[in-house]
Order: sequence, then C-alpha cells, then structure tokens
Amino acid sequence: MPDLIDDRKTRLDPLAISLLVGCTALWGLAQVAAKVTLAEVPPLLQAALRSVGAMLLLLAWARWRGLALWQRDGTWRGGVLAGLLFGAEFACIFIGLQYTSASRMAVFIYMAPFVVALGMPLLSRSERLSAQQLVGLAAAFCGVVWAFAEGFVAPAAGPKQWLGDALGLLAAVLWGLTTLTLRATALSRALPEKTLLYQLGVSALALGAASVAAGEVWPARISAAAAWPLAFQTVVVTFASYLVWFWLMRHYPATRLAAFTLLTPLFGLLAGVALLGEPVTPRLLVALAAVCVGIALVNLAPARQHASTPAQRPTPALGETHPPPPTERTPQ
Repeated sequence: MPDLIDDRKTRLDPLAISLLVGCTALWGLAQVAAKVTLAEVPPLLQAALRSVGAMLLLLAWARWRGLALWQRDGTWRGGVLAGLLFGAEFACIFIGLQYTSASRMAVFIYMAPFVVALGMPLLSRSERLSAQQLVGLAAAFCGVVWAFAEGFVAPAAGPKQWLGDALGLLAAVLWGLTTLTLRATALSRALPEKTLLYQLGVSALALGAASVAAGEVWPARISAAAAWPLAFQTVVVTFASYLVWFWLMRHYPATRLAAFTLLTPLFGLLAGVALLGEPVTPRLLVALAAVCVGIALVNLAPARQHASTPAQRPTPALGETHPPPPTERTPQ
C-alpha cells in the first residue's frame, strides 16, 4: 500500500478509522467464507491453498516494493516455529468449522489476546498484568466457559458443537503462542512482510502435507460458489487486509488501533447470522460481550504497561483468516 502519510500520527484520523472498520469487517467475514468453501474443499487443503495463494501475492508485492526478504538474518528458527503454529491454528479453525458455527468460531478464537497477556510477563517484566487486565481476563474466561458449556447442554450447531468450539479455543491458544514467538525470537526485528512470508510459506507446506496424510479428497474442480469465497480469503483477507494493517501500524498508535479489533468478533457473529442463518443464543451473546470487555480492559491498560511494546505488528494472523489480536500479530 503506498505511503499516504509520511510521519507517524498521534491520533486516528478519518482515513485510519475507515480502514480499520473495513479490515475488521473483512476479518469477521472470513469465518463465513471458510465455512461456505468447506462444502467443496476439505479443511486442510483449503487452508493450504489460502496460504499458497497469499504467499505468491506477497512475493510479487515484495518484488515490486524492492523489499529484501531473503537475506540471512538469523530469523529462520523463529520463522519455522511461527509458521508451524500458524498452520496448526488454521487447521483447528477450518476443521472446527465443520462442527460449530462461524459466529461461534469468531468469538472463541478471540481468546488469543488473553493467551498473549498471560504469556508476555514471562518474556518481559515490564509486561506484568495490572489489576484491570486481570479483571478483563476473568470476565472473558467466565463468558467463554459459560458459552462453551452450551455445547453439552443445548447445542445449536449440532451434537459435535463442543468439538468445534474446543478447536476454536485451541486455535486461540496457538494464535497467542505465535504472537509470543514473534516477540521472543529474532522475528521481533524482522520486516512484517518477512514474518508473514514465514507464516504463509511454512504453513502452506505443513498443511498440504497434512491434507495428504489425512487422506483428504482433493476436488478435480470447484464451483464458483466455493471459488469466490476462497479467493476472498486469499486475496482480500490474507493478503490485502494484512498489508493495510501493517501500514496502519507504521503510522498510527498501536493501542488505539488495538481497540478497533473488538469489532471483529462482532462482525463475525453478525455475518454468520445474516449470511448463513446461524442461530444466536443468549450464552453466545454474553460470551461476545465478555470477550469484548476483556480485550478492552487488557489492551487499554495505562500506557506505562505497554511502553516497551513495539508497534511493528499487532498480534493474532488473522491470521490469521481472522485478524490479529491486538498486540503483535497479523490478522488471521
């Protein structure tokens, strides 16, 4: 994305707000697109194709921009680990979508910021959790546990809803671990595009191999009804929206940007209901509210808590299909 402004802003302007709302809406739609595509493309293959397509677009972008992505800089170990975690995360999401609704998945994967919040104090003493952040963690945890229990009592998405929900929570843990890997390794000094290239390239290989090992049947052809949602995930979500996010992170305050990611699970829930006719239960609404409040409390803590946090990447990559939880990772 061309540089429209040269210096870093201290406040969000109308351009930034418009781009943020657009990105969060796209990230919310991603779960719906993935679920629609599952009708013709099996989950591991779909995730692999998404990574391959976005990787090729990223390489073309980097060549056009003259970005140096291939020099030796000691990042390969962290890059391989981040790519494997990224691939495992999306394997959980796409397999989980076979058993639970897109709207529920959009809520559960946003437990990722809390994994990061719990793990960051192990990497940096300056990231110790404040009382406000602990309240946020507790609120989100209670809301999600209450919604998860619904899968055993009154599942709205089918008898194996609990399995899909569990895979969503596992994906959130993997997303959070990916973010912590980005902070704890040499990737913290790498270009965002290089970090994304590691995630896409390694996950493409791992997911493709997993698809073969699992015996997934690769379709000889797919209809436009599945091809368009797959193209949307690849081109618009995984490639274009991530580049927009990187640009925003370079020019605007990271904490202010992070607050807008609260819109992603909301858009995901609305998209699932409006486009797929998915049921919305009171427990899911409570979980959504708890997660949003929790993210706000964790990420809008006093500035001194985050003074040492680099603004290079948000977390979550969503990727990512889904977008970043707000601390250092691409949107999924």
